[in-house]
Amino acid sequence: MHKLTIAGIVEGLGRGDFSSEEITRHYLRRIEQLDARYNSFISVTPDQAVARARAADKRRSKGDAPPLCGVPIAHKDIFCTEGIRTSCGSKMLDNFVPPYSATAVDNLAQAGCVTLGKTNMDEFAMGSSNETSFYGEVGNPWDTGRVPGGSSGGSAAAVAAHLCPAATGTDTGGSIRQPASLCGITGLKPTYGRVSRYGMVAFASSLDQAGPMTRSAEDAALLLQAMAGFDPRDSTCSDIEVPDYSAGLDKPIDGLRIGLPREYFEQGLDTGTETAVRGALAELEAMGARLVDIDLPHSHLSVAAYYVIAPAEASANLSRFDGVRYGYRCKNPRDLNDMYTRTRTEGFGDEVKRRILVGTYVLSAGYYDAYYRQAQKIRRLIKNDFLAAFEQVDVIAGPTSPTTAFEMGAKSADPVQMYLEDIYTIATNLAGLPGMSIPAGIIDGLPLGLQLIGNYFDESRLLNIGHRFQQATDWHQQTVSQCMQEV
Repeated sequence: MHKLTIAGIVEGLGRGDFSSEEITRHYLRRIEQLDARYNSFISVTPDQAVARARAADKRRSKGDAPPLCGVPIAHKDIFCTEGIRTSCGSKMLDNFVPPYSATAVDNLAQAGCVTLGKTNMDEFAMGSSNETSFYGEVGNPWDTGRVPGGSSGGSAAAVAAHLCPAATGTDTGGSIRQPASLCGITGLKPTYGRVSRYGMVAFASSLDQAGPMTRSAEDAALLLQAMAGFDPRDSTCSDIEVPDYSAGLDKPIDGLRIGLPREYFEQGLDTGTETAVRGALAELEAMGARLVDIDLPHSHLSVAAYYVIAPAEASANLSRFDGVRYGYRCKNPRDLNDMYTRTRTEGFGDEVKRRILVGTYVLSAGYYDAYYRQAQKIRRLIKNDFLAAFEQVDVIAGPTSPTTAFEMGAKSADPVQMYLEDIYTIATNLAGLPGMSIPAGIIDGLPLGLQLIGNYFDESRLLNIGHRFQQATDWHQQTVSQCMQEV
């Protein structure tokens, strides 16, 4: 059963081939017996999952089944889940059990999804390798000695290892797309504001966006359909009608104009990755698409701008973790200042501290204009570059990541090299555009992704292109033999 996609599970449940309880218990057994290899889950919730699966089966028997009724999924541990620990991969929130659920979690529950548990992640979503989690690093199912990408590495690894058919993720600078590429799955970052951020623990509020991580574009369409929509509790959520994402999946792509940024194929891109990406683009060209060279002249500034803006927002957002109201508190503080200092020193990991320090610095008097304001100006230039490009093309394509999955620890001592892993994804977040990574090849036994970037609220087009590509290729069906054993 674990070989089924979400679409296949929905069909199987509808035909009565198996019950939601049966497939839920099947995935729970796989997690129990196999996840020690990957460490992709922080919390597993078997009792709640089985109870919800039984409720889903009753609804189906009464003919009252919502679209995803009985489908088991997992949530990145950044989404608040009522009554279930939400740690954000940090010691700071190791004991935090929220009294409410995030809107994205609620929406999926209302669509009938069954939550299997919460997946591992880089601490407070800060990282590109899933090595900064308080709960330990996550192994890539293709090679457990390599990283799965981050910060949604736990979700990506769980889907790739067939421990769940789909999972939620968040993307602040590439944290859905990059791990999707490194683990050989499909990951979609919607337009900023397409999915509510309410109940999603904030890293960088103007950049964070939730999205689905699945095995196929078809599954991503099904999950996004349930996740998306206006939420009055989130002031950044857009009140724009949600289209039927599945309706246009089979639409031909004849005449589609695909922009290829020259800057994405220059020095820094692995030769094998470029060859595979160009092969995927040739496949789209054979299906009737037209490849157009374009320029994104300010893209080389995206990493520098991002690592001013994101830490600045993180510095403000993480100031709430002070040991007063919830989360970790140091033992036997001498006074209030000692409690603040030791709580944050002991509760946060090195990468989080590094970004808080950078963010506080660039927001401080005398440096705000020199750094933060200039970074925001660059952000506007990057957005303008995309707007100009979309006057010439319908979508933009290129590599998701410069390389395939790298070895554990290879870049931990060099933060700059780690930050450059997101060089092709960060600009999309700065501009607030939708982006998707789809499996596009395998190099030396490791998968890689093709990134598609769309205009605002044009997720339907990305899903259509991804689906048509996956109808013509089988990269998304490639898997690791060790993951496919029956349990």
